[in-house]
Amino acid sequence: MITDYSIQAIAINAIPLIFAITIHEAAHGYAARKFGDNTAYMLGRVSLNPAKHIDPVGTILIPLALILTGSPFLVGYAKPVPVNFGRLRNPRIDSIWVALAGPGSNFIQALIWAVLLIVLVGFGIDEKFLISMAQAGILWNLGLLVFNLFPLPPLDGGRILSSMLPARQSIALGKLEPWGFFIVLALVFTGIIGSLWMEPLMALFKSVIYALTLLLQMLF
Repeated sequence: MITDYSIQAIAINAIPLIFAITIHEAAHGYAARKFGDNTAYMLGRVSLNPAKHIDPVGTILIPLALILTGSPFLVGYAKPVPVNFGRLRNPRIDSIWVALAGPGSNFIQALIWAVLLIVLVGFGIDEKFLISMAQAGILWNLGLLVFNLFPLPPLDGGRILSSMLPARQSIALGKLEPWGFFIVLALVFTGIIGSLWMEPLMALFKSVIYALTLLLQMLF
């Protein structure tokens, strides 16, 4: 959680967070285009311009409210990338890949930040700003990865689960979508999603990144 509100601390966290959100959303649109739906591309959402993806409520107000209430996790959302699942070549399977593209991009970013951190420390570069930014980049991306995999629509995990369920159960799950994010927010504010979902899964993905970078760590 952010406890330092200096300009430097804001920059350290804002830069990797903006990258994390922007690439996450662009990845959804890119995957959708690859699987046959050009909707996001035609609307300019397959873009690395943060302004295309920032949502005033989900990107600014909700994280701010969590900071002010002392939540151990900061979560939020960007403007959802529009996807016409009916245009996908194989809607049931392709929609899983489209949904996974966002969290997958966050995992890759977390891995890149981890490599940067190892290289900085390995070469003895004692630049606190860069080291802190790399650490923030790992945490923000793992946080977005795990949060978005929560199996409730409209989050990515909910869309993945919906595509994997039989038709009747998938329809029933889809009916929760208008209320899904409010349910998740309630679980966040009560600490349930943090202790039962975020903490164990973030620890798991940290272990995966550690294993993937172990050789690099040994080299340094």
